Amino acid sequence: MPFALSNRNVVTRAVTEAEEQENSDLEGIEVHLLTEGIYQHYGFDFRDYSLPSLRRRLWKRVYAEGLATISALQEKVLHDSSCMERLLLDLSINTTAMFRDPSFYLSFRQKVVPLLRTYPFVRIWHAGCSTGEEVYSMAILLQEEGIYERCRIYATDINEAVLQRAKDGIFPLNTMQENTANYIAAGGHGTFSGYYTARYDYAMFRPSLRENVVFAQHNLVTDASFNHFNVIFCRNVLIYFNNALQEHVMQLFLNSLEMFGILGLGKKETVRYTSVAENYEELDAEERLYRRVR
Repeated sequence: MPFALSNRNVVTRAVTEAEEQENSDLEGIEVHLLTEGIYQHYGFDFRDYSLPSLRRRLWKRVYAEGLATISALQEKVLHDSSCMERLLLDLSINTTAMFRDPSFYLSFRQKVVPLLRTYPFVRIWHAGCSTGEEVYSMAILLQEEGIYERCRIYATDINEAVLQRAKDGIFPLNTMQENTANYIAAGGHGTFSGYYTARYDYAMFRPSLRENVVFAQHNLVTDASFNHFNVIFCRNVLIYFNNALQEHVMQLFLNSLEMFGILGLGKKETVRYTSVAENYEELDAEERLYRRVR
């Protein structure tokens, strides 16, 4: 009798595993059809985004819309542009903060700024700038180092809604305590509260910080290079792409970066093991700062 029960458990487990595999395969088809539909209809290309991250974000929108399947989301997205706008917010990478990873900014201040001082004019591309906190952080740093006036920052993102928030330069006041701590740890020279005016529940940053900033929509997946830069930042974006798309973007950055230009990536990103690795030297391996040498 125990042997019969054991056999039954094995069969049940095998059936369950088969059903799970079938559901996974079906979900993969749904994700493929949805991303292909979005690309064909709207021009946004999420087909090579990392599948685990993509699935989480799609299901978040499925539940938020009161739907049951990714296929149902596809139908709504293709026939309702406002739903596409909401999904785009989910799919955009908008996790950010002022002076996020302060040690990165401290290293930039100490190791990159002295190089930039030798340039008559500095072009900086902040790719995937999200709501702009890190753009304003860099503007503050460059002002304090006395070189902001000869810098131009191009801040780009795929999402027009978050770009507008970046242009406004208005951020929640309740984040300023954390931002102040980051600023100090990043080697800030002044008083952080001097860079913004508190109004009700918001902090409005100085208009002077965006005088030399150009905000523009740009899609890393489908758009080409639009200038040559001395510095390119793309921090904590590549981790959401699969290997093929990461290679594509790294080639785009190489083509956009001047010789001896600086590339700054996120903590979990690297030029190592990519096809462009030999074109760079490590300026700060831990902080993911690289210098183009070929």
